[in-house]
Amino acid sequence: MTDFTMQTDADGVATITWDVPGKSMNVMSLEAWPVLDGLIDDALADDAVKGIVITSGKSSFAGGMDLNVIAKMKDSAGDDPAKGLFDGVMDCHRILRKIERAGMDPKTLKGGKPVACALPGTALGIGFEIPLVCHRIFCADDPKAKIGLPEIMVGIFPGLGGTTRLVRKMGAMAASPFLLEGKLSDPRKAKAAGLIDEVVDDPLAAAKAWVLQAGDKDIVKPWDEKRYKMPGGAPYHPAGFMTFVGASAMVNGKTKGVYPAAKALLAAVYEGALVPFDTALKIEARWFTHVLMNPSSAAMIRSLFINKEALEKGANRPDVPDQTVRRVGILGAGMMGGGIAYVAANAGIDVVLIDRDQEAADRGRSYGAGILDKGIKRRKVTEEKKAEVLGRVQATADLDALKECDLIVEAVFEDVGVKAEMTKKVEAVIGSDAVFATNTSTLPITELAKASQRPERFIGIHFFSPVDKMLLVEIIKGRETGDVAVAKALDFVRQIRKTPIVVNDARFFYANRCIIPYINEGIRMVAEGVEPALIENAAKLVGMPLGPLQLTDETSIDLGVKIAKATKAADPEGYDDATDAVLFWMADEGRLGRKANAGFYEYDEAGKRGMLWDGLSAKFPVAEDQPDLHEVQNRLLFAQVLEAVRAFEDGVLTDIREGDVGAILGWGFAPWSGGPFSWLDMVGAPWAAERTEDLARRHGPRFATPTLLARMARDGSTFYGAFGDGSAARAAA
Repeated sequence: MTDFTMQTDADGVATITWDVPGKSMNVMSLEAWPVLDGLIDDALADDAVKGIVITSGKSSFAGGMDLNVIAKMKDSAGDDPAKGLFDGVMDCHRILRKIERAGMDPKTLKGGKPVACALPGTALGIGFEIPLVCHRIFCADDPKAKIGLPEIMVGIFPGLGGTTRLVRKMGAMAASPFLLEGKLSDPRKAKAAGLIDEVVDDPLAAAKAWVLQAGDKDIVKPWDEKRYKMPGGAPYHPAGFMTFVGASAMVNGKTKGVYPAAKALLAAVYEGALVPFDTALKIEARWFTHVLMNPSSAAMIRSLFINKEALEKGANRPDVPDQTVRRVGILGAGMMGGGIAYVAANAGIDVVLIDRDQEAADRGRSYGAGILDKGIKRRKVTEEKKAEVLGRVQATADLDALKECDLIVEAVFEDVGVKAEMTKKVEAVIGSDAVFATNTSTLPITELAKASQRPERFIGIHFFSPVDKMLLVEIIKGRETGDVAVAKALDFVRQIRKTPIVVNDARFFYANRCIIPYINEGIRMVAEGVEPALIENAAKLVGMPLGPLQLTDETSIDLGVKIAKATKAADPEGYDDATDAVLFWMADEGRLGRKANAGFYEYDEAGKRGMLWDGLSAKFPVAEDQPDLHEVQNRLLFAQVLEAVRAFEDGVLTDIREGDVGAILGWGFAPWSGGPFSWLDMVGAPWAAERTEDLARRHGPRFATPTLLARMARDGSTFYGAFGDGSAARAAA
């Protein structure tokens, strides 16, 4: 069986059906292109064929190009990969242009055969670039279907004509949300925006009817006509000039220049708008090749798609029977507990939400109601859906309501004694097969499990706040945690549509272990006299979503003080007090961060963040000599990356794929890099070891080169070369 097949009916309509064997959704492979090319040739050469319809044999049209293929294209492109990639992309353009021109005379633009596309549902990436070359696009009226070009979200851009065609179809300004933001639309919104032509009940029948009556003028694309003018104006047009100036400022403002695909897309659009269409396609192909040659694109695809998907499908799940959660009990109805209750109920799981009294439990339930109300205002949620979700949440103060729960998620106050008390009370009520999970961000799971009568069914589940928006969930195995508990936690995370990583127990686990040094390094530099604006902007210019000082404000300064005190109490000899002077002073001044409308930044009465606080320099004067930008960036990046490597060496992290995915989704580690281990592979272990040795010499042993990284620098190996299959590092260190 092949991915594309063709049948011609009695009316002379050749229907090309895309139906990849063994896949629930069509994805384009390299092998499928020549098959499609041959079928188009056959249809155009057959006098009995009056028109062509391209459709799908599945409920959707296509999910795009197979990203597993894209991630490996550079390595499989031959001795001259840039030329190999460019030639391959241009061959795809040739096939798509053939469909678009459909056999018409190049001078008179007559004699071509109409080509329509019938979309039964979702059409993404190349699954929308193929429809764009067709002369009419019909789509089923399915509100769940998504239409668009999301390539920018995984580090590339629409490089098979989607960029050039969409800009010429809509104009640069109108096309920008779909190209630069990867905006997806349901069929009706796609039609209103001009992405598709018709929304119908039976797209295949409508497409066949259209091709039988279409004439020469119906199949000539606007950009192939002699008097074509770009909507909104080309770059040399007064209106177009303002558009492109604004677009450049917008892109660089949002990306800080660290995402190669966004800059390449903008260049392809600008340069392509100055030349004829076929030349524009060649320019687009060159910029697309440029992006594919950049290691950032492969790293982003690997971490944000391939590895993320593998983890969500259970790459590290123990081999035990299905542990689907039927009824979850949540202890503590604060913002965290209320958020967990909402995402579980929204995923179809029955929830028992417990707090000390009925009023507190009801407040936790109302947290979900607030989220649903916002969805109703945006017309993404109906009143019926709200009632259905909230109907699954039983808010109560009665622990006996937990009897039928097969999973407990404890989200009470971060105190060992309080958590121990709740563990004992709940285990006296729940069944022996139930799994008890504690939601904690810092407390060791093995220590908390001492209060349990069945530590093999005791596990940590660390949700990130706000629960409804954060994609990552960190699952922590205690020393005695068994496989069933791990599987239960993983299956629960799968049910609520989050991405899990599994780590072994240690103080701060993985995510906080890496992000706290980032925050501390920024605060340490304030104490040293480094300009706070330099610290914050250096972080953003290297791809961090928030500078360390802003992040401290967001998480609250008093929380930082609490963590510092707890860390010192747990390890007084190893404690580094370099940040205490700044952090403790800020807390004493009442500048506790955003929640107090006063922190490292100024805030107005409505809580809107303003400029950095001037009073900081009065206490910690800015030094006359400031470090180089790259010096600050290296300190901030290596503070996180070295801790990730140490977590891997120590066996806290057992899979670098989890390390990279967890870093990006958990605290926003420079997504362009693919994560800390991808970044080390990108810059090379020898360079990284040289930098860390220099940083350690000048700034202290926290930058000491880990044993594993030093060995890799000596033998020239890479993390993904050695451990990309999910194997652990301890034996190799």
